[in-house]
Amino acid sequence: MLAAAGGAVLAVLTALPAQAHTRAPAPPHWALKDTGSPAVRFRGLAAVDRDTAWVAGTRGTVLRTVDGGGSWRDVSPPGAADLQFRDVEAFDARHAVVLAIGEGEASRVYRTEDGGTTWTESFRNTDARAFYDCMTFFDRRHGLAVSDPVDGRFRILSTSDGGRSWKVLPDHGMPAAQDGEAGFAASGQCLVASGPKDVWLATGGAARARVLRSSDRGLTWKAADAPIPAGDPARGVFAVAFRDRVHGLAVGGDYRPDQQSPQAAATTGNGGRGWRPAVSPPPAYRSGVAWIPRSRSVALAVGPTGTDLTTDAGRTWRTVDTGSYDTVDCVSDGGCWAAGEQGRVARLER
Repeated sequence: MLAAAGGAVLAVLTALPAQAHTRAPAPPHWALKDTGSPAVRFRGLAAVDRDTAWVAGTRGTVLRTVDGGGSWRDVSPPGAADLQFRDVEAFDARHAVVLAIGEGEASRVYRTEDGGTTWTESFRNTDARAFYDCMTFFDRRHGLAVSDPVDGRFRILSTSDGGRSWKVLPDHGMPAAQDGEAGFAASGQCLVASGPKDVWLATGGAARARVLRSSDRGLTWKAADAPIPAGDPARGVFAVAFRDRVHGLAVGGDYRPDQQSPQAAATTGNGGRGWRPAVSPPPAYRSGVAWIPRSRSVALAVGPTGTDLTTDAGRTWRTVDTGSYDTVDCVSDGGCWAAGEQGRVARLER
């Protein structure tokens, strides 16, 4: 069973009926919401609450719902049909920031203050060597975006005004990248923040999968190896999630469908200074992960072959759904959303 989406999250998962004849409550499940966009793959997802969510994807598409997925409004920025949106960060139903990926000027950031009625392009990459992958915000004003290494180090873009303007941070506090190391623009979760200053960057494509951490909003970083498949451009850590500045989860593997992904999940209890492999990991590559709100031990991981659940803070996982999703996001009111290929968006129902 999936965790309850709100209230006492663990009750449905772990409490057995007091009497043998007592019927257990129906388990929560993903309920697909018709977006009307079957040709779009949504790798960007921002859950605001159970009613409001934003998704961003291929063909420059951005959609928004304010009625729990009952209807969707196409709020795509004009002139963006050739862009690939891979991340969206939303503060409410009106304010959101989206990231387009790609080499050179294909990497861009757009911002809206009116629910997507109008957009402002606030950043366009002019360095042909840069390729931006993910974005995260500490609060409504302070955020970061990350590019694959330029001159041997990951490049960090910073905003302090809610995404209205951006600047490249100095790289002297960034460790040297490994040969072939990069971030994966698979779910908008290769760069995540927790609290006012802590942020983590997931990497792959090199000899070792790593998670880099910063406690000063991206000025200085330290790297730790993660026990997740590496040694190939298709392998590494694809997503991380932190429920506070100490406890985190990492998922990934090999995204190629014909390749196995053993030990494709790991945990940390010291802020990412060290990582332990999951005792019983998901059975295949996973690209997104999220903690269930108000729980210290329950989380979901998603990928093209299914959704997995942990009830012990990432030590063990079990598959609870076989639908294809690329990214997942859960918020404080208990709302959990997932999105992926063929316009698929779902909300956790119970």
